[in-house]
Amino acid sequence: MNDTDRVWLVTGASSGFGRSIVEEALRRGDRVVATARRTDALADLARSAPDRVLVSELDVTRHEQRTRVVSEALARFGAIDVLVNNAGYSILGAVEETSDDEVRAAMEVLFFAPVALTREVLPSMRARGRGTVVQITSVGGITTAPGFGPYCAAKHAVEALSESLAAEVQPFGVRVVIVEPGAFRTSLFGTAFRQMPAMDEYAPTVGAIRTWSASVAGAQAGDPDKAARAIVDAVQVEGDIPLRLPLGGDAIDGIRAKLARIAADVERAEPVARATAFDGT
Repeated sequence: MNDTDRVWLVTGASSGFGRSIVEEALRRGDRVVATARRTDALADLARSAPDRVLVSELDVTRHEQRTRVVSEALARFGAIDVLVNNAGYSILGAVEETSDDEVRAAMEVLFFAPVALTREVLPSMRARGRGTVVQITSVGGITTAPGFGPYCAAKHAVEALSESLAAEVQPFGVRVVIVEPGAFRTSLFGTAFRQMPAMDEYAPTVGAIRTWSASVAGAQAGDPDKAARAIVDAVQVEGDIPLRLPLGGDAIDGIRAKLARIAADVERAEPVARATAFDGT
């Protein structure tokens, strides 16, 4: 291998963004640890480049499996240059429609698991003085919509933690990229979509989102392969890179609209906010 090839560890590699990222990294000559809960969907990748692909079973919520995968990756390739926390699913339901167990399960997969896996790879990245952590969040990591409360809460949490992480690891030569896709043609509105039992009371709000998501499933404008190229391009840039990488025109529009609403709220609240100081300060 040459001095510029990278070793990628990608979760949720059996489909969607994960699969596309694996294929793009291999196309560029890199090495990949491709993980999924069921590895049969990854067999063709291993056959395509047996010397550059390690396929490993990984349920990201299982501590012992996370530890094993990282150990296997280091033993096989000697390093992990890029961690892509991609595994997950979407969940749709009003807060009142969503049980405690469902909220906790979503947070476990979408927040706690990527945090834990990031922690597993950081020691080797720090020791080498290089590495990139790619967090696949969502436009929902900044924006929200009726029915996506638990999903957006988990993605917001990943974004907040990743901002802190980026500042913590920058002195060690480790970088963080937060990827914020809009609607892409993946399984998030298909097989990876978990819907809560609908209540009639929320038909005007969450019901409208349910109708929309069903109408766009399989017809989203975003191309996962193009997204993968953009992500790999970002990782290949030497030196400092932007913390955030929104993908899709809808992500750009949604984030700008959210930031404008926040700015308007801050502007409106400023006189009251500044008046809360002790007199004379």
